Amino acid sequence: MSATQPGLCASCEQARVIRGARSQFWMCRLAESDPRFARYPRLPVITCSGHTPGEPERARDT
Repeated sequence: MSATQPGLCASCEQARVIRGARSQFWMCRLAESDPRFARYPRLPVITCSGHTPGEPERARDT
């Protein structure tokens, strides 16, 4: 699988990685409470005011 590099999302604890059989999505959990953030941001994310250094949440494979 050729995944797009997520940029800052790869090192953000607000990110959630959702994997399917043939795809992978990066979801921003800040979008749940703040409309300034896209639920599924366009990758790669180069700048983000909500970036919180840490590990992204890994969702179970669907």
